[in-house]
Amino acid sequence: MGAVSCFRCPGLPKRGPFPAARAAVLAVLASGCATAPTPGAFYRADAVPAAGNPGDILRVEAMPGAPCWLSASRVLYLSTGLDGRLVPVSGLVLAPRGPVPPGGRPVVAWAHPTTGVATGCAPSLLGRHFFEGTLGIPGSIPGLSALLAAGFAIAATDYPGLGTPGPHPYLVGESEGRAVLDSVRAARGLLEVGAGSRFAVWGNSQGGQAALFAGQLAAAYAPELSLLGVAAAAPPTDLAALLEVGLGTDVGKVLAAYSLWAWSRVYQASLSGVVSPAQQPVVDSVASTCVTNAWQALAALSAAKPLREGFPSVNPGTVQPWQTLLARNRPGQSPAGAPLFIAQGTADSLVDPAVTAAFVASLCRRGETVRYLEMADVGHLEAGDRAAASAVGWLQDRFAGRPAPTSCAP
Repeated sequence: MGAVSCFRCPGLPKRGPFPAARAAVLAVLASGCATAPTPGAFYRADAVPAAGNPGDILRVEAMPGAPCWLSASRVLYLSTGLDGRLVPVSGLVLAPRGPVPPGGRPVVAWAHPTTGVATGCAPSLLGRHFFEGTLGIPGSIPGLSALLAAGFAIAATDYPGLGTPGPHPYLVGESEGRAVLDSVRAARGLLEVGAGSRFAVWGNSQGGQAALFAGQLAAAYAPELSLLGVAAAAPPTDLAALLEVGLGTDVGKVLAAYSLWAWSRVYQASLSGVVSPAQQPVVDSVASTCVTNAWQALAALSAAKPLREGFPSVNPGTVQPWQTLLARNRPGQSPAGAPLFIAQGTADSLVDPAVTAAFVASLCRRGETVRYLEMADVGHLEAGDRAAASAVGWLQDRFAGRPAPTSCAP
């Protein structure tokens, strides 16, 4: 699975009279503990079958450390790449053990927040699969215990290129949405799970965008499945507007570097004119980091320090082909596919609350059914956790057949 278990790293050194020495200790610890796990043999798809179907399982293994009442499997399954070819994708499938209800167990597909763009940043490589979400840390699922207690199976994709060989199509909605839908198909391929055809999607941050795209794609891409609802916390929607806001923060610089690095490889879009020659190696260095724990996040921010001034050279939203690519990956341009639950914190400095509110207003004008939860004084890292109880309750109501509430004015 990999030689590094980062979440066991020691805590931060206590404050003392020697801040310079403390900073040096922090730097050493961060460099050692921020290393991404190395995917093992399980994640290598040596030969993707030429004749297969999206959702087909290539490999499955039991997850160590799962409680006895829980079925927990790591899966390697097929999805559809942007070029239409089959690609391997890794993920997790969790389900309570016990009798399967008539019609099969209901499924919630979890779409995770940003973990990085490098191979090795997959949540399924981490050791937090059976824990509730904490401050948006990937590898944990907000509302997990409530979902399992209610009898749901959980399909949690890694997306392409994070466990399997890259590049990872970061914030590429079509790729993410397909991987989410195919994770449900993979869950149905595990007999012990007993997954039925009814499902919903729950995502946070990057996963919020993935969830929205999964909803838009579901009817055409996975017609054998029955989508009942889509829940998203702090979803990136208008990517051009959010990029402009995010570039004013250190974290936003890291996410912009992730996006530009990934899209230059996924879309073969030239970085010339957008990233200066001096910034290119810095972007490459940032792209090699993950942000699945505090040490990795510290290392990513440290690597991005040279980008604080003059990065990018121009706003990608004002030049081609980036302008077109940003618009292509904006959700909401097709029918939602199911009732929506969208949560947004008012203190979010990465996903502008005004952008999310405008997105919800556009959905209302189109006649979509949207429950909008605005969370006062909640920042980006907290959004998924703070919204989880409301999101899980809303999801349960969809499977119970209750009318979906709407925040849209009549």
